[in-house]
Amino acid sequence: MTYEEFLRKKEFYVSPSGFVADDLNCHLFDYQKAIVKWALRKGQAALFEDTGLGKTIQQLSWADSVNKHTHQPVLILAPLAVAEQTAKEAAKFGISCKLCESHDDIVNGVNITNYEKIHKFDTSVFSGIVLDESSIIKSYSGKTTKDLQERFKKTPFKLCCTATPSPNDYTEIGTTAEFLGVMPRSEMLSTFFINDSMGKNKNGRIGWRLKGHAEKNFFKWISSWAMMIKNPSDIGFDGTMFELPKLNLNEIIVETETDGSSLFVEYAETLDERRKARKESVSERVQLAKKIAESSDQFLVWCDYNYESEALHKAISNSVEVKGSDLPEHKKNAMIGFSNGNVKCLISKPSICGFGMNWQNCHEMIFCGLSDSYEQFYQAIRRCWRFGQKNDVNVYVIISEKEMEVLRNIKRKQSEHERMTREMIAIMSERLISEINNYVIEKSEYKPMIAMTLPQWLQAHV
Repeated sequence: MTYEEFLRKKEFYVSPSGFVADDLNCHLFDYQKAIVKWALRKGQAALFEDTGLGKTIQQLSWADSVNKHTHQPVLILAPLAVAEQTAKEAAKFGISCKLCESHDDIVNGVNITNYEKIHKFDTSVFSGIVLDESSIIKSYSGKTTKDLQERFKKTPFKLCCTATPSPNDYTEIGTTAEFLGVMPRSEMLSTFFINDSMGKNKNGRIGWRLKGHAEKNFFKWISSWAMMIKNPSDIGFDGTMFELPKLNLNEIIVETETDGSSLFVEYAETLDERRKARKESVSERVQLAKKIAESSDQFLVWCDYNYESEALHKAISNSVEVKGSDLPEHKKNAMIGFSNGNVKCLISKPSICGFGMNWQNCHEMIFCGLSDSYEQFYQAIRRCWRFGQKNDVNVYVIISEKEMEVLRNIKRKQSEHERMTREMIAIMSERLISEINNYVIEKSEYKPMIAMTLPQWLQAHV
């Protein structure tokens, strides 16, 4: 093996394993058609597109093409209520998509079900799998992640779709790459990262720091199997029609009286202190939420605890509450009812209703308190603030003065997410545009200026 051949083997590029498809759904926009062609050619790919760019029609068209190519059934996994919404959307696009409760419902075409029902299916029969809202496999050690990886290990065609893979959340990037069969998470970490013993996260676990010289190569590697865009202009298409309406973030701070021992409010730092501060302000926050929510036709109200949800439901007239313990049928009916305009006010947690649903029919929402999860905050807002929304979106964040550190933490995460996303797209765009338009991969040539001499002990093994 020559040294040049050795260097070429060290290049991290995922070779396409799919097929070329020309006969795609006629309802696809030009940029959507280009993305679907790219994903089909890759075989195993991820679509990290911002909300409202049409991932639904893209994944349906991808699944339909895989079925026509393999003549075997394809499965889409989606969150609760999103599956029914996707099946209805498919009919509008002229694609047959069977909503399935169990394996007995499977047809030789495009099938869709909820993540919660996957245990009712023999997944070995599918030639293709789509994970809608694939951030569900974010946790590397999670039961769902391990189950899905094992079930679809041998599935030839795979597609992961999500709007919020944080570029600096390396665990999610790694679990997605491993699910797609691109590279094991452990190999990704050892290739591009340093085990940083000083960078422990809030759970006390060792953090991973991207090697200083590896950032550009890391993003290039991701672009060989993932498409990350916030606007069609990121990949060379006209994006003027994808300008979002104005987002109005209104912070409402519930003032806290001091206990007399200090002139200033003592901010809650620990988890116990935050929970205590949150309980102390629940009555004031609920009354403020009630006043705001009853001033509009439709409102989304987000909270994080059952006692908040119950208090909000009791206070706000004509509201519907969705809890984790509710039956799936109630959850589905409530979310679909809100989509249809039959539910005036929907009260739930971002972890339950904050993913996948398209609620451009509503442009008002309240966060009656905040958690530290930026992903949940962002996803919940994007249920309404998305392409196709015709009104400015008003978001009210009602929070106790003692919990200001939570709000600051969310703002810090937002700033970091936006910065890293911009950098990632800037590095990836050129390569993706080249692949989409020319189907040619450009690889940088390494031209050594000094001849390499192997040590004597190493020559004996070459």
